[in-house]
Amino acid sequence: MKFMLMIHQGTTPMPPSQAWDELPDAEKSAVYADYTAINEIPGVSPGQRLEAPERAVTVRVGGSETLRTDGPFAETKEAINGYLFFEAADLEAAVALAARIPAARMGGAVEVRPILEQ
Repeated sequence: MKFMLMIHQGTTPMPPSQAWDELPDAEKSAVYADYTAINEIPGVSPGQRLEAPERAVTVRVGGSETLRTDGPFAETKEAINGYLFFEAADLEAAVALAARIPAARMGGAVEVRPILEQ
């Protein structure tokens, strides 16, 4: 099965920020090591870190008019800040991987969603 793991940073400190700078060096090193290890797991296809939600543009079409709204559609605390793809035997393997993502333990969450295969 294939899964998309969507990383919701929530209140997780991220570089560059004051909150990140205030983390102990050991914690910052652990976060980098965790992401490095996750990206080396067989079946993981690393995604990309996304810009801040404030940089988003939300597009809707009403009739023949394109409507553009600057900023995120979701609440900032719910915004996706990164993602990865994972091919695994089952959902439980994907959930176990999600639990290893630092954001899940540092104030954020990871949504695990199966990819619909056609």
